Amino acid sequence: MHLTALQPDAAAEIVCVVVMLCWLGFGAIVVVGKRGAAPGSQRRNWKSMMGLLLQGSGYAICFAAFRPYFSPLFPMSKTAETILAVLTTALALASTWFCYAAARALGKQWALVARVIEGHELVSTGPYSVVRNPIYLAMFGMLIATALAVGRWQALLPAAIVYLIGTAIRISTEERLLRSTFGVKFDDYARRVPALLPRLL
Repeated sequence: MHLTALQPDAAAEIVCVVVMLCWLGFGAIVVVGKRGAAPGSQRRNWKSMMGLLLQGSGYAICFAAFRPYFSPLFPMSKTAETILAVLTTALALASTWFCYAAARALGKQWALVARVIEGHELVSTGPYSVVRNPIYLAMFGMLIATALAVGRWQALLPAAIVYLIGTAIRISTEERLLRSTFGVKFDDYARRVPALLPRLL
């Protein structure tokens, strides 16, 4: 079987461009969400900032282990490279859409860090009926897509571990805030819907 060398390649270039465009989409979602968010808060939990820094560190690992521009992840057949390119592109696009749908469902309650605003409602529709933290799932999808598109394969596992540790911290602190606000209503929601990874059945 003929294997491609780690050199510039059209499929890798397309994937790289798509992933970068999806990152621009994520940035636009954050900017628009922040503008539409309600000002102020009744209660805010800043402990989740530690988790946010770890999530960012996961992305930093991917970018620090940048491989040669527009080269495949590792030597592979053209067929395998095409399949991986399609899967990576689909993951990036799906993650961006899922993040957008989640931000739209939150509306004025959107925030970068955990908070409860006046008149806060427990959102359990749209992406929030699939997982309780759809934006973090979308961010995880983008981390994997980024590693596959521009990083070295050796960086994927440590990047994922660091990101997931940060995510666990954020989920713990943020859901503690929601549980203290909504009580039994949140407990019922948590029993029905998984925290981060959707159930297959």
